[in-house]
Amino acid sequence: MKDIKVIVATHKKYQMPTDDLYFPVHVGAEEKEDLGYIKDNEGDNISTKNPSFCELTGLYWAWKNLKADYIGLVHYRRYFFLKKKHYKTEKEKFENVLTLNEADKLLDETDIILPKKRKYYIENLYSHYKHTMYVEPLDETRKIIEEKYPEYLGEFDKLHNRTSAHMFNMFIMKKNILDGYCKWLYNILFELEKRLGQTSYDQFHARFYGRISELLLDVYIETNKLQYKEIPVMDMQKINWWKKGTSFLKAKLLGKKYEKSF
Repeated sequence: MKDIKVIVATHKKYQMPTDDLYFPVHVGAEEKEDLGYIKDNEGDNISTKNPSFCELTGLYWAWKNLKADYIGLVHYRRYFFLKKKHYKTEKEKFENVLTLNEADKLLDETDIILPKKRKYYIENLYSHYKHTMYVEPLDETRKIIEEKYPEYLGEFDKLHNRTSAHMFNMFIMKKNILDGYCKWLYNILFELEKRLGQTSYDQFHARFYGRISELLLDVYIETNKLQYKEIPVMDMQKINWWKKGTSFLKAKLLGKKYEKSF
């Protein structure tokens, strides 16, 4: 059996999978109430950046402190699964998340497991971001890549054409691949943080570091021609698709930015 560890990023107490593949990590744990989980403020960490870096503080902790041949990231309310079936309750969903045995077999065929791509049927990735979020940090990210990693610029500019992406900052990667990816990713994000300093964005929009990283994952994978296998993702809580759809139309047609996650 391969040595695979997948952290479950969470900021609150919640039901967790019982399979040995997973262990919860309290992200943004610095000066917060003890949830009884491993905390992302132990060892080499960036826990205090959680309000803007989101689950990336958990990923940083795993990268710097976790010993395993394969490391992954999922969310307390979103997991990988293989059994294609409609599950009505959270109990059924938790009973069918990806297991250690299943991950072990998948990683016989590839070094990376990713979620199936999310498709945007109306817009490309850049225009969707521009309509729903403040685009200036994303544009500054392009400048950083052009200056520090010009070999990645071609893939980054494809955001203006692509209509699908591996979202959610979810994956399982061989550790040496994760090392390269995280070094690249955090170098870009820390430089972005230096350049932008204190922004006037509200709490929701200040989380752009986490959102931009979602778009950067494919830039890294495609530039380096890394092979991967896609599997489905399951939301443990119901999504209000009507509210999400109307919010998108307001953003696109009326210029009203998103105000919260869905």
